[in-house]
Amino acid sequence: MPSRVVVFDYGSGNLRSAQRAMERTGADVTVTSDPHAALEADGLVVPGVGAFSACMSSLRAAGGDRIIGRRVAGGRPVLGICVGMQVLFDRGVERADPRAGDQVTEGCGEWPGTVDRLRAPIVPHMGWNTVRPPADTRLFAGIGPQERFYFVHSYAVREWEFSTHNERIREPGVTWAEHGEPFVAAVENGPLCATQFHPEKSGDAGARLLANWVATL
Repeated sequence: MPSRVVVFDYGSGNLRSAQRAMERTGADVTVTSDPHAALEADGLVVPGVGAFSACMSSLRAAGGDRIIGRRVAGGRPVLGICVGMQVLFDRGVERADPRAGDQVTEGCGEWPGTVDRLRAPIVPHMGWNTVRPPADTRLFAGIGPQERFYFVHSYAVREWEFSTHNERIREPGVTWAEHGEPFVAAVENGPLCATQFHPEKSGDAGARLLANWVATL
């Protein structure tokens, strides 16, 4: 039986392109805002585009933060994409209007860290870029080091803050990319995975990554 994947519709994200890309992996894909379907699916995809604060507001209104938390607590796979990755962190800091100061928005808090504006000569970071996955990656299995993924974002996690001294706790696998400075491009943490880039727009490399994720369901 094909894996059942829900692309969560909370009013943000490239829903149809994510649906089509997931369907090409052979998964049975549904786009819905229904919380029961989102909880019961084999895999949940959380897309996101635009501002952190707006995405987080819409996600909370749809109960998505609670759904993500319950799935992760139960070991049920979740994949965040672009801002759908960013909202998994503690907070987002946006600087839309310099006169108004920073806007700080609380995220889902699944990982410690802050989503902040990239410090680069050209922002947004838009286009194709290579990434540096960890040695024990499952998401990037079979994907060569010269393969490129498609990014479009102005904000990212620039510092990884997770740490543990417990040898029985496996630290998340962090993939890095660079645009003006290093930033977190993907995270693999048991049932919770995420990418800053858009795998659904990243050609063969993105298709392989999605197939790798579906294979874990």
